[in-house]
Amino acid sequence: MSATFGGRNGRQGRLSQWLRGRRPQEAADDGGREALLLAAAEAGLPLAPAAHPAPGYRCSCDRVGCPTPARHPVSFAWQTQSTTDRAQIERWARHQPQANFITATGMTHDVLDVPLEAGREALEQLDAAGVETGPVAESDDGRLLFFTLTRGTPEDEDEWWPCELDCHPETMDEHPGLRWHCRGSYVLVPPARLPGDDDQRVRWVRGPEHALPDPLSLLEALTDACARHAGEEPGHTPAAWPLRH
Repeated sequence: MSATFGGRNGRQGRLSQWLRGRRPQEAADDGGREALLLAAAEAGLPLAPAAHPAPGYRCSCDRVGCPTPARHPVSFAWQTQSTTDRAQIERWARHQPQANFITATGMTHDVLDVPLEAGREALEQLDAAGVETGPVAESDDGRLLFFTLTRGTPEDEDEWWPCELDCHPETMDEHPGLRWHCRGSYVLVPPARLPGDDDQRVRWVRGPEHALPDPLSLLEALTDACARHAGEEPGHTPAAWPLRH
């Protein structure tokens, strides 16, 4: 009896060693995806699973004519589902190895989302002025994302201010310049894959280890760069910022 029990323990011990030996390889095979997601969560960015690209510029959600392929959450409850819990994110990442992830804005952070060229110009100016920009991500669909502290959940709710710069997922096309993602919005968090023939992705330019800045410290440089960028586009009529609809 005791010999059998000891033998079983031996097999279990060898199995545990085998599993421990497999985990580093599995982590390496995902290209560091899980580590990057956990780093974002540890920085306070709440995450939830999102759709991923499917062949033919399609979305994994299989919705006919999906308006935002591979860029939206998989659950309608994404706002309450979003979390920074390490164990939950590990489960999602391992059970859904192809999934992108979104981060819900307006809880702990906002995102100032600008055209790529305007964002690069503003980033150079902010660096030259010694302004801390915090985490910055680049999307191959032509956007630069500046992660900031949130202004969407003040202690006094009467101070919360909606403005025409606020961007919600369903109003993205209305904001070709600066999009301010706050309460009720989200963005893809790196690493993420975008649909298309090329290997398009969302990646960190400056990672989540950088402290989140106040959005107002970046806003003037970003709006000025966006206005200049828009003014250079053929057929564009310059207008006061923000644009009125």
